[in-house]
Amino acid sequence: MQQKIVFIGGPGTGKSTVLSEFQKLGHTCMPEISREVTLQAQKDGIDQLFLTHPLLFSEKLLLGREKQYLDAEKMNTDLIFFDRGIPSVHAYMRYFNTEFPSIFLEKSRFYKYTKIFQFLPWKEIYTSDNERYETFEQSVEISHHLNHAYTELGYHIIQVPFGAIDERCDFILNSL
Repeated sequence: MQQKIVFIGGPGTGKSTVLSEFQKLGHTCMPEISREVTLQAQKDGIDQLFLTHPLLFSEKLLLGREKQYLDAEKMNTDLIFFDRGIPSVHAYMRYFNTEFPSIFLEKSRFYKYTKIFQFLPWKEIYTSDNERYETFEQSVEISHHLNHAYTELGYHIIQVPFGAIDERCDFILNSL
């Protein structure tokens, strides 16, 4: 049975860096798609789609993450890592106090992951850029919303300790 492993955490916590390292090690990985959605919106003339049209942005994320999940189902691999999962979408919507249709929760309940690893906010590595506009304090708050969203769906969350990239990767692999 395929193990679907999700990395959650606020912005700038090291998820993508660890995912990139797993990819270098030959593991199958599904990258974060919010940057892709944000960059496409910027090409279309919308500077921050999530801030100006949060529901549209989130619908695009939901479709993209559902596609990643379904693509993973077709892959001949026992282990696949995801940079965020479907429930992360409604967690962000709650963080921004934005109403969303019930389909967000329905899909979060329908598509199940094997294990959830949470990367906690880490001030020493946090940076912002053109696609990551949140402050460190906002990253902390988002982390709480993510934890709540996955916990309420019945997931046990494993917290990844701070450390070098190889230490974090070893921790995750040893936890599997």
